[in-house]
Amino acid sequence: MRKEPGSLIEWLVPLFFIVCAGWAIWHIPAYLLDFFPHSDPSMHDQISALHERKDIAPNLPGLFGGVADILDWAALILVPIVFYFGTRTVQVTKMEYEHWRPIDRAALFVGRITMMLILIMTCVMLYEVTLRYFFSAPTLWANELTLWMAGFIFMLSGFYAMQQRCFIRIFIIYDMMPRFLQHLFDIISVVLIWFFTIGLVFGSYKQIFINKLYNWEMLGTAFDPPIPATIQPMILIMMSLIAIQALINLISDWNIDSSEKKLGPDDIDQEEIEAIKRSVGNN
Repeated sequence: MRKEPGSLIEWLVPLFFIVCAGWAIWHIPAYLLDFFPHSDPSMHDQISALHERKDIAPNLPGLFGGVADILDWAALILVPIVFYFGTRTVQVTKMEYEHWRPIDRAALFVGRITMMLILIMTCVMLYEVTLRYFFSAPTLWANELTLWMAGFIFMLSGFYAMQQRCFIRIFIIYDMMPRFLQHLFDIISVVLIWFFTIGLVFGSYKQIFINKLYNWEMLGTAFDPPIPATIQPMILIMMSLIAIQALINLISDWNIDSSEKKLGPDDIDQEEIEAIKRSVGNN
């Protein structure tokens, strides 16, 4: 994995993944009706009617006698394929954590997905502002779509931040300790993360995955996105990934000196510092 500026493929692969994942997430009711149909006829009819109202390609017939059409199946199949391809093509830049391992490729690609989501969210906001203030024609979907993407960005960035070791840590006491105590503190930190994650998952997975996801709870607005049905399960998924990444970090950094995990004088971009000084009028 070379340390070079991002190539075009590093932009296109995350974008294509977002398109596939976005399509699959929006059409989860079709997969629920095909793979996990409700035993309650009224709930089954409710989700079926919801899917018919929200289906982006309503004229396409379902495959294999089901509800999901060819585009739904294509998106579902492409999501893991594109994700794997993205993990193989991602490149580490000089601003990212130096002591990466091959197992960190997933978190690095998630970071690229997060960056693309921020760009898309910004474009949606600019589109809404332009229509609202220049043409007096605001949309019904831009604000809620922005909130929806912001929720995913917040959670995905947590996974990436854990891999990059860029979360907030206070090193005053940690640096005073001998190496074996630093190891002990690292172990305690990971154990606490896992303790919290296990408690969160086992304490809420039934309510979230059944009441929210399985029943496909919508926001209840004009645009009516499935924010409750997607964001809450994503919290449990991402917390689990963060806990796994914390354990990976512990193993990967076991023989690395604590000073190597921090920015040194050679890691600071002096040109950027000078540019910031000029922007605030400090000569």
